[in-house]
Amino acid sequence: MPPSPRPGRAAPVRVPLRWKIAALAAATACLVAASVGVLVHVWTARDIRSRAEAEAANSLYAAMGVYRRTGALTDGARLDPADLPARLRRPADGDRHTAYAGPADSTGGSPGIWAAQRTDGPGSPTLAYYVTMGPRLHDLYQLDVTMAVASLVALAAATPAAVYGAGLLARRLRRVSETARRISAGDLDARTGPTKGGDEVADIAATVDHMADSLGRRLRTERRFTADVAHELRTPVGGLLAAVDLLPPGETEDLLRARVRDLRGLVEDLLEISRLDAGAERPVRDRVPLGAVVREAVMRTGLPTRITTGPPDGPEPATVETDPRRLERIVGNLVVNAHRHGGAPVRVTVEGRTVVVRDHGPGFPGDLLRGGPRRFHTGAAERGSGHGLGLTIALGQARVLGAELLLANAPDGGAVATLRLPG
Repeated sequence: MPPSPRPGRAAPVRVPLRWKIAALAAATACLVAASVGVLVHVWTARDIRSRAEAEAANSLYAAMGVYRRTGALTDGARLDPADLPARLRRPADGDRHTAYAGPADSTGGSPGIWAAQRTDGPGSPTLAYYVTMGPRLHDLYQLDVTMAVASLVALAAATPAAVYGAGLLARRLRRVSETARRISAGDLDARTGPTKGGDEVADIAATVDHMADSLGRRLRTERRFTADVAHELRTPVGGLLAAVDLLPPGETEDLLRARVRDLRGLVEDLLEISRLDAGAERPVRDRVPLGAVVREAVMRTGLPTRITTGPPDGPEPATVETDPRRLERIVGNLVVNAHRHGGAPVRVTVEGRTVVVRDHGPGFPGDLLRGGPRRFHTGAAERGSGHGLGLTIALGQARVLGAELLLANAPDGGAVATLRLPG
């Protein structure tokens, strides 16, 4: 499950990976199209201007030859035109000069290139020739429009392809993520299997499968060891109980009997956990009144506990189809845990198909709420108050019944265990 947002902070907006990749591909395509467009525009503009300057200079050269031979002006050549740029009115003797003129200082309101040269020595008139760039700039504008349209068309065609390709990648990653989520939830048989492509996603999938194999082997070894140890201890513990019965009555006999009884309970708990881990437990279902079963389970603990069933605030306890022995085991473990690690008063509430066990102690430790109960970890500073197996067994038996067991802390203090039986 994804992590829940911190209190007081808005939940982050979750954007699917496929849309992130598609947006990145679209942004990259836009950047490439804009870069290419700018480069082509600059290169074409420079080429247009250099061609216009060469045309103006060549036309001026031809006009100057005709003027010096015949004194006549060829078409387009003028002497000292009024709109000639100021920097070309006094060109050096014998030199031809060109200059760019914008719309404001050129004839016809169109930008162009002027070329100017003195006809003779100092004081002689200046022969000038003007080449308009309007048609050339219009061609440049058409080129820009064409490139923009082509870029948009390419972007429109590339974006769906990027979305489709990103969807394939996201689907493969989602498959690996789902496998990892199932493994973290306890399904050690979950595997991603072979994935297409020899890329990083395939490496991640293979690594997750290898991790699951290694974790499964270690857990199976641990469970087998626990079951073997518990089974081997069962016989000597039984012998100890028989030997205690032979001791003369007294304080020593009572102390030994209590310790041997605790040891036998630990062995039985370990055997029960090993059977739960191995999936060997099968419920024997029967239709029973939930309120009566819970009351019987609480009474067997012998601990002072308040029991509330049905109205005025909630629905009547339901008649459920479940395994009453396992249900009593769950409720009994929750009540004992509440008395052992919580604080009085301990209350048990039965409404509909829900059983709530509430104490008024310090509540469940934070690491237990985050990662669930751990074996031989009581969450208390003292180690003489239990073995840390009660909640583990309760969760395992709840899974066998198909029920949901939720652990939480009440806002006003105390631990709350909520058992919801299936319909």
